[in-house]
Order: sequence, then structure tokens, then C-alpha cells
Amino acid sequence: MGFRSERGPVLVALMVTTGLVAIDSTILATAVPTIVRELGGFSSFPWLFSLYLLTQAVSVPIYSKLADTWGRKPVVLIGIALFGLGSLLCGFAWSMPALIAFRAVQGLGAGAVQPMAVTIAGDIYTVAERAKVQGYIASVWGISSVVGPTLGGVFSLFSWRWIFFVNIPLCLLAAWLLWRRLHEDIERRQHRIDWAGGALLTASVSLLILGILEGGNEWAWVSVPSVAVLGVGLVLLGVFLVVEQRADEPVLPLRLLSRRLLATTAAISVGVGVVLIGLTSYIPSFLEAILGVTPLQSGLTLALLTIGWPIAASQSGRLYLRRGFRFTALLGTAIVVVGCVALLVAAKHPSLWAVGGACLVVGLGMGLTASPTLIAAQSSVEWGERGVVTGANMFARSMGSAVGVAVMGAIVNAALRGVDGDTHPAALQVAVRDALVAVLVVAVLMIVAALAMPRDHAQSAA
Repeated sequence: MGFRSERGPVLVALMVTTGLVAIDSTILATAVPTIVRELGGFSSFPWLFSLYLLTQAVSVPIYSKLADTWGRKPVVLIGIALFGLGSLLCGFAWSMPALIAFRAVQGLGAGAVQPMAVTIAGDIYTVAERAKVQGYIASVWGISSVVGPTLGGVFSLFSWRWIFFVNIPLCLLAAWLLWRRLHEDIERRQHRIDWAGGALLTASVSLLILGILEGGNEWAWVSVPSVAVLGVGLVLLGVFLVVEQRADEPVLPLRLLSRRLLATTAAISVGVGVVLIGLTSYIPSFLEAILGVTPLQSGLTLALLTIGWPIAASQSGRLYLRRGFRFTALLGTAIVVVGCVALLVAAKHPSLWAVGGACLVVGLGMGLTASPTLIAAQSSVEWGERGVVTGANMFARSMGSAVGVAVMGAIVNAALRGVDGDTHPAALQVAVRDALVAVLVVAVLMIVAALAMPRDHAQSAA
């Protein structure tokens, strides 16, 4: 297989494509209070993130398998089309359940868009070049972290629906750029899609997230519904593992996890997903409720996280080429822990400057963690497995985000249950601190996973 594309125009197309997901997530995080005021359902709003992340996560392995057989271009174009359709439907949503359902369609599109951008970059750039390229792609998140909250704040003034409609021209631009500029020479082969595995994965994870998010909220943790939902979810997950071992072309090749490097980088990616969703889901609402700031101010404070990320990611290549992927990941995860501790302190005595500074530190750590570990995984395989390996890594991150937002949603909902309006801000402050403790625990586990990475020789990365 080969690429006949000009790398510069393709990189621009990948950055625009990544911008679809990036702007959508940063706009939504700051507009949630406005949406809840119009549609209601504060206790249900975590599903705006959970269901989106769930459909994104379970579709990533299927898209990745298709990308290794059909090529990257048709898969990413399908993803853009689904993301655009989902955005259009979200803009016309008439209730919180409808909005949550249409977010699932968006998630199906994002499941192709985000991993394919990273996979294509891995195809056309060398290991030595990828850190800078991943920095460019990550910079889209930094730009979006400023543009998104700004647009979200503006749209919240007259209609939150435009936070979804704004995706439509971006979808058209991204599709046109990739259609014109990305050209692949692919040796097509016969393939079998593991639909049974995909269905079992979707059903099992859906039930587990439902049980986590609604346990202690809609029903007691120790109750028939809770035991039934979580129990069936675990059984289906077990069946999924059995089916994957027997499938000719499994949707999620478990053999990949037998490789130490791929297993540890996937574990780190799970942690990245949890930390990222924990901060982006609750910091804006926390700042708006406790400090009374505007959605724009809270969004720009959170933006420091996604500004620090690309800065560190773009420079990480120099570090991992000299000291290795393991050392870089250890340094990055340690910085993430420092940032999470700072956030805990800031949550007790909140201020925009304190929270923003802590978010910047976490972002710098993420830049030294997420990109180098993904590049390490990609560089360990050839083209024929790169899509699956990238997809597995992105799947791990998406699952971390989906389960993480469910767990932290359960923590926050439990803390706010039965709280009246007069004590709500104080209770929310305690609830967010509890959620941040969970984030800190996950960040520490990321260090453990980084320690378990195989020692690598930096010179071989070049």
C-alpha cells in the first residue's frame, strides 16, 4: 500500500477533520448549563457525554478493521458524513432524551474521524517526524479550546442549537479537502467483519455504563435492577471475550494485549480518557456554580489544558528520540499527577487563576503522555496492523472517557441527591472534589502503567 498524496495539504485536511470533534466537545462543555435550563434533566446530562463516547468507542475497532482492508479515505469520509448528520439532528432536538440519542449518531461519526486522522498521519510521516505532526494535530484542540468556548458563550446568548449547526460547514470543508487531496493505492483483500463481536461489545458496555451511571440514582446500588443490569453486562462482556478468541477477524484483537508495549500504552490511554473527561465535564459547571463566572470565562479557563497539551506534544519528539518512549511517558504521567493535586487544592479554595494554572500543568503532562505512547504503539507494527493498533489505543481512551464520565456522574449525582437550592453550591463543591480524587487515583495508576512499559532504546525510534 502507498500514498500518492502531498503531505502538506493532507495534514491541513487532517487538522480540519480533527477540528470537527475538538470544537464540538469544547463548545458543548460550556453550554451544558444553558441546555439544561431549556430542556431540563440535569441528572441526565452526563449521558450527553457517555452515550456519545460509548458509540464512539465501540465503533472505533470496526472502523479500524475496515481501514486496514478498504483504506483510510472511505472510512474517514463515512465518519464525517455521520458526524454531520448527528450534528444536524442535535440542532433540532426537542428534549433531553432526543438530544442524547442524536449525540449517539455524532459518536458513530467521531469513531471514524479521530482515529483515522491519527492513523493517516502515522502512515505518511516517519517516527521522528510524528511528534511534531501530532503536535500540529493536537494544536487543533488548543485552538478549539479558545474558539469553542467563545462560540459556545456567544451562541448561549441567543440559541445553544448553533453549537451543533456550526459543525455542518466544517464537515463539508473537511470532506472536500480529503476527497481532493488524499489518494491511496490499496491492495484490497477479502475480509469478514466481526458483527457478533461488535454487537456484544456494544451491548455489554452499554449495560455496564447504564448500571454505573444510574446506580444510586434511579435505583439503589443493592437492588434487583442494579444487579440485573450490571450482571447481564458482565456476562455479555465474558461472552464477547470468548467470541473474540474464536473470530477469524476479531473486532478487537485480544492478541494485541499479549504484547507488553501495546497493553501498557492502552492502559495509559484509558487513564488519559478518564482524566480528560473528568476535567472537561465538571470544571465549567463547577466554576459557573461556585464563582458565578460566565460560560465563556469557565471555558477559557479550561482551555489552558488543551493549550498545554499541543505545546508539550510538539516537543515530545526531541525527548523520546533521546531518552525513549518509557522515560517520556513517566515524566508526562508524573506531571499529570502534580496537576491533579493542584486542582484538588484549587477546588477547596477556588479561583480562576488557580484552576487555570492547574489545568495548564495537566495539559503539559498529557502532551508528554498521550502522543508519545500512541506513537510508540504505531511504530511497533507495519501498515497492515497500524489501523487496528491505533484503533485499539483510541478505543481504550474512549472507553476510559465513557466509563469515567459514568463513574464521576454517579459520584456527583450521589452527592447532590436531596440537596436544596440554598446548599447546592456547597454540595457541588464537595461533589467535584470527590470526582477530582477519583481523577487523581487514575493519574497515579497511569504512572504504574508507564513503569510497566518495556525499556526502549531511543535510537531505534528514529
